[in-house]
Amino acid sequence: MKKNTWVVGFMLFAIFFGAGNLIFPPNLGFMSGHYFWPAILGFILTGVGLPLLGIIVGSLDEQGYKGVLNNINPVFCLLFLSAVYLTIGPLFAIPRTGATSYEMAVVPFLGQGPTTLSLFVFTLIFFGITLWLSINPSKMVDRVGAILTPALLISILALVVVGIYSLLDTSAVRAHSEIYQNANASFFNGFTNGYQTMDAIAAIAFSVIVINAIKEKGITKETGLFKQTVLAGMIAAVALGFIYITLGWIGSHYHLSTEQLAHIKKNNLDLGTYILTHISEDTFGMFGKLLIGIIVSLACLTTSTGLVVAVSEFFHEVYSKIPYKIYAIIFTIFSFILANQGLKTVIDKSVPVLMILYPIAMTLVLVMLVAKFIPTPTLSFQLAIIFVTIISVLSVIGNLFKTFTFLNVLPLKAQSMEWLLFAVIGYLIGYIIGLKHPKVEYK
Repeated sequence: MKKNTWVVGFMLFAIFFGAGNLIFPPNLGFMSGHYFWPAILGFILTGVGLPLLGIIVGSLDEQGYKGVLNNINPVFCLLFLSAVYLTIGPLFAIPRTGATSYEMAVVPFLGQGPTTLSLFVFTLIFFGITLWLSINPSKMVDRVGAILTPALLISILALVVVGIYSLLDTSAVRAHSEIYQNANASFFNGFTNGYQTMDAIAAIAFSVIVINAIKEKGITKETGLFKQTVLAGMIAAVALGFIYITLGWIGSHYHLSTEQLAHIKKNNLDLGTYILTHISEDTFGMFGKLLIGIIVSLACLTTSTGLVVAVSEFFHEVYSKIPYKIYAIIFTIFSFILANQGLKTVIDKSVPVLMILYPIAMTLVLVMLVAKFIPTPTLSFQLAIIFVTIISVLSVIGNLFKTFTFLNVLPLKAQSMEWLLFAVIGYLIGYIIGLKHPKVEYK
């Protein structure tokens, strides 16, 4: 492999490796119990494989996904990209950075558990700094991020190595933690849990930025942009997969007492965050818990700043009459308000939205991938996206309000994959009708 391929691979890893993502594998491992491996495989497919596939497929079009979405429908392009940016921005991802930092850096040192006042004070400071950095863009965030990402990675590597070693003498996986009933249920729970990383929809939002960064390394479409992106993606995938598997394994073997579980439930704490902070203390003492809390908080700070900048720039481009700084202020304040609901609440409220956006994102990526090998009419893109959007919205409404019970008989409904059949039907109908029309083909 070329040196540039390794450089790009680590760049992709840095893009998708968010401190907030660390809390999901331990949670999943604890819930899956004896069915850990099916669960973590499902998680890696959507939490690692799909985002990297999204970046790779995004390199097929010179304009990335924006160009493809504009061809499908300009109005849909605006609505979908707006929903994506709001999701990875002020609605969920940005509030999650503040809430995660609070639960990892502050809560472990509060004897009485989290309090409304301490959460308010911490997030006020956290988002105050975020706003200051966002309104005054400089290379500071990039430099701090360049230091913090390796520091966080080294800390996590040390944590998982020592943590796994300390748990090797455990006689068995904690039986009481086995929430999923069988391997099949465990796999698909892991699959949908991978949505919560939000990396697949982030790949759609930032694909052009990533591809341009790769081109800056001297790699063009003519010199193998697609091939080099695939190789770089494999490097990033191995690194991310290793971290997710090891943290998940720790979660599946880590023992929590009845009192600890009651404490987590009473204070509405996030299980994955609790396990991560306590395994840090078990392996490195109070210093380890303090160190990882500080590093994660600073890493989340750079993430929140980068997201505020990206989302504000996107909406300023869409509607330039509102100044960039006003967007930054509005999104930061909104994120601050949501973060004060607590990490678990922020995560829980994101699930319905992700259950709509992820099927659309997966359909878009899959149809573009098919078009790489089979010339595809634009109508196939349009109908596949329309069908999947409708069925995903109806499914989420049905799950929330116990309506549309007829959807329960759809194939793969139990696995939350009922949209897949409609994606295939939409593609085939569009292909047949659009046979005589111009086709999309990626060389």
